[in-house]
Amino acid sequence: MTSSTIEQKIRARLPIIRMMQVYMPLTLMHWLVKKGVETLQLPADISRRSVNADGVACDWLLPEGASSDRVLLYFHGGGFVIPQTPNHLLLGAYLARESGLQTLMVDYRVAPRHPFPAPLDDCVTAYRWLLQQGYAARNIVMAGDSAGGNLTLTTLMKLRDSGDAMPAAVACLSPTGDLTAREPAADATHDTLLHPKARKFYRESYVGHSDPHNPLISPLYGDWHGLPPLLIHAGEEEVLKDDAIRIRDCASAAGIEVNLEIYEKMWHVWQINLELPQSIDSLNKIAAFLKSHC
Repeated sequence: MTSSTIEQKIRARLPIIRMMQVYMPLTLMHWLVKKGVETLQLPADISRRSVNADGVACDWLLPEGASSDRVLLYFHGGGFVIPQTPNHLLLGAYLARESGLQTLMVDYRVAPRHPFPAPLDDCVTAYRWLLQQGYAARNIVMAGDSAGGNLTLTTLMKLRDSGDAMPAAVACLSPTGDLTAREPAADATHDTLLHPKARKFYRESYVGHSDPHNPLISPLYGDWHGLPPLLIHAGEEEVLKDDAIRIRDCASAAGIEVNLEIYEKMWHVWQINLELPQSIDSLNKIAAFLKSHC
């Protein structure tokens, strides 16, 4: 099957996924995710082990031959309302293998039952738990997609402001940087995958009664000084391309080493489709970036 045929088949599913975000009850979505995770088979060279990180549910993904003292800490996406999915675990397993890093996948609490700051608190707790296990901050890297990209950035800001040692580097896949009701750039009003009603629901569920301009909710309104090197990948066909560009600009203005790559004709977090050549290209670059800084 050619790469163009693979892309066409995936694109044919996107409108269905887009509408499911609006019309599928959240309880049903959670049930489907849970069943999928329970029956998931990871590649034979990746072992999976559940762990309680000071009260936060996590999964170790351990590739054969991985270094015992270096870790990738990964925060999944899902609009802050969907728990860790099989696709996220498969994405994490790919990054673990290609980077050669033990990977800790954080299954943080989700909104609307657990709005801000619960998911952020879980991510910070997981990082500090790694430090308590003896991992040096210089040997920890972080990554996250979509809402997980937001949590990656806000975790960094909270750790810095608390005086914690910072990780070595960070990668964000289609990160959410602004959870205010700000309208996106004129050339990013349509999203191939994310429905406007779904985006509104995700935003309101997570923010709750908090101020969306709080930098720990919308990192684009925060102080970017002192953060580690940052790699950002976003798709040309997603509304969050605007956030990715603004994140790049904020980090660059603060003197942070930052690189943004926008993939032509790609949609929101296309990397979860591991059969897609553009996904493999993106994930290989992310793995190489993280490995080089660890």
